[in-house]
Amino acid sequence: MGKVIAVCTSERKGTVKIQVDSAVVIKDFGLEGDAHAGSERQVSLLSYEAFEEFRTLNEGRVDIVPGVFGENLLVSGFDFKSMSLGTRFKCGDVVLELMQIGKKCHTGCEISKIAGKCIMPVEGVFARALEGGVISKGDEFVVVQKPFKAGVITASDRSYRGEREDLSGPKIMEILEAHGYDVITSALLPDDEPVLAEALVKMCDIVKPDVIFTTGGTGFSPRDHMPEATKKIAHRDAPGIAEAIRAYSLKITPNAMLSRGASVIRNKTLIINLPGSPKAVSECLEYILPSLEHGLGILRGEQTD
Repeated sequence: MGKVIAVCTSERKGTVKIQVDSAVVIKDFGLEGDAHAGSERQVSLLSYEAFEEFRTLNEGRVDIVPGVFGENLLVSGFDFKSMSLGTRFKCGDVVLELMQIGKKCHTGCEISKIAGKCIMPVEGVFARALEGGVISKGDEFVVVQKPFKAGVITASDRSYRGEREDLSGPKIMEILEAHGYDVITSALLPDDEPVLAEALVKMCDIVKPDVIFTTGGTGFSPRDHMPEATKKIAHRDAPGIAEAIRAYSLKITPNAMLSRGASVIRNKTLIINLPGSPKAVSECLEYILPSLEHGLGILRGEQTD
């Protein structure tokens, strides 16, 4: 748990910010009246510990006060630069999601002239406002959700041999990262049951992502082995996800009834078989992601019911 040490705003970019008692945070916009609101870097945050270290090292040379580095929120209790993208914070009604760590420093900006050096490019982070409200000096500041870690496996003989580009695996990663997931591992493998089963076991037991999404190998071809490999290494079944994917896909194409994709749990990792085409991957993944957050939270022991 952390604490808001200072709330700061400025009317112009590249300038020091002025401390205020509180500020209104507007959803998908940022701090009301701040120059950076509405940009890709809606809310800037700086660790109070990093701020204090710089102030101690430069004591007597420059006047280091909250807002001098252009930060909106000076917060104690967190090393922001070590956190994963997608981490969410709560302060009262306000919910922020970490979107960027560090930034390019503007040469000759007012901040550098006053402080001698700007620590925001290394220590600062930037978030978007998922929910609005009021943030005041002294408020509690907490992490409400660490990003879910994901793995991706593509099963394709042709892509493995280099005869066809794998488009579905990268599409899954692109969508997951846009939704705040941390994709920590991926693999492109032949559609061979023992190979796929071994890869799933290693990924679950050694890398330990919260969820693994597979693509390919779910049809009727004699070389489609992903469902068999998935079920072979499962500890528990989670059929509702695969059933929901098929039910949704049937609204798009009757061929969805031919999918044999499975969804299971091994240890604390959820494994979900997705179709093989980039289009179907996009449709199915975008459909199930909104409902997965609660289930993954339960699986890793952070939520109940």
